[in-house]
Amino acid sequence: MIVTNQHNLPEPVFKALTHSDYSRGSSNRSVTQLIDSPRVRILRKEHDEEIFEDASDMLWSVLGTAVHHMFEQHQPEGHIVEERLYAEVDNWVISGAIDVQRSEDDGSVTVLDYKCTSVWSVIYGKKEWHNQLNFYAWLVEQSKDIEVNKLQVVAVLRDWQRSKAAFEENYPKAPLVIVDIPLWSQQVRDKYVRGRVKLHQDAEFERLTGGNLPLCSDEERWKKDSSFAVMAKGQKRAKRVFSDRQSAEDYIAQQSGAGLSVEERVGKCTRCEDNWCRVAQFCDQYGEEV
Repeated sequence: MIVTNQHNLPEPVFKALTHSDYSRGSSNRSVTQLIDSPRVRILRKEHDEEIFEDASDMLWSVLGTAVHHMFEQHQPEGHIVEERLYAEVDNWVISGAIDVQRSEDDGSVTVLDYKCTSVWSVIYGKKEWHNQLNFYAWLVEQSKDIEVNKLQVVAVLRDWQRSKAAFEENYPKAPLVIVDIPLWSQQVRDKYVRGRVKLHQDAEFERLTGGNLPLCSDEERWKKDSSFAVMAKGQKRAKRVFSDRQSAEDYIAQQSGAGLSVEERVGKCTRCEDNWCRVAQFCDQYGEEV
């Protein structure tokens, strides 16, 4: 990947933003790679020397790393921090660095993960958090033979606003919140892990033999469904928003329909269209849609 400095950041800032000590250790793939799309991972590898990213876009990732370091330096007894664990699945060694493993009185472990994220991630939830932490739970139990009894995200909300917290019911009441993540059964976790490994192995085999990469799922593409807004003539703000056109039209009929119309707000795949994956220009799935 080629890192640019489009905003002429001072050299100390540029170096700080672009420095990385990350390593997945002696493993074939990491947990964060396996829970993501194999298409994205393979395209990133193939086009590494053609992908541009500006240093300023790395800010939030670097701040997240800084938050991790700060918390890690103040762990009490009974807490294991930043331990990278390994396990083998179908001839692949997979690894994951777990932020915190907290020992409980009954001999079990609570897995905690630090996230520097947005308020909306907490309000609406993130499925990838569930996948990642349950993958970690599987890794702990496989590599250490210790039962995991709880999963939690410690979320630092970088865009939290005190004014909204005071008046909006569902808004987080503090800029740092604890989010409990549902712990899947051992059987479900094992099935998920082995399914992800197989998906990535099959994708690599297909690529090597001239086959097609698996398509990204709607979830992996951050797809937003289309919605249907009921608009009043001369007004910019919708009176109501529905997930289907029929419900919007039924609402208008109930209101006698005076000056009201339905405006379709077409959903989009945000990760593709805004190129958050960094490989949209090389992706035939996205190219065919465009």
